[in-house]
Amino acid sequence: MERHATPGGRNSLQFWTDARSPLVVARNYLVVWLIRVSPSLRLKNWLLRRLGADVGAGVSWGLEATPDVFWPERVTVGEDAIVGYDSVLLCHEFLQDEYRVGDVVVGDRAMLGAKVTVLPGVHIGADAQVAANSLVADDVPPGETVAGVPAEPVERE
Repeated sequence: MERHATPGGRNSLQFWTDARSPLVVARNYLVVWLIRVSPSLRLKNWLLRRLGADVGAGVSWGLEATPDVFWPERVTVGEDAIVGYDSVLLCHEFLQDEYRVGDVVVGDRAMLGAKVTVLPGVHIGADAQVAANSLVADDVPPGETVAGVPAEPVERE
């Protein structure tokens, strides 16, 4: 995770134009809007790659799912992974005195349920599963199933 201090007593979002070009963010926003509403998985993956994301073969990107608009090139989604409906992969967070940027990695055949939020710097291992409506703040080991806010391992019997 990269940390970038911001000047003055105002929150870091006040200085977002120092962090990223407004033209780049505007372009990314328009492309991300198309990704969110397109029913075509092929088009979604092609557009994600045009934004710089590393998208494996066979990725299924659900309707309304949103990659990071500021730094989409920091998103990696492995082969045959599923990013569920209305999920969000965040590679940045603006805080009071700093902003943070970190890669988000979703491993091969990992599955994110609907409305999952993944925070910056999180790696989700191959074959891991994240339950719907979960907030993923920490790495998820390969094959693990997590759920909740924050997401924690699910005990299996």
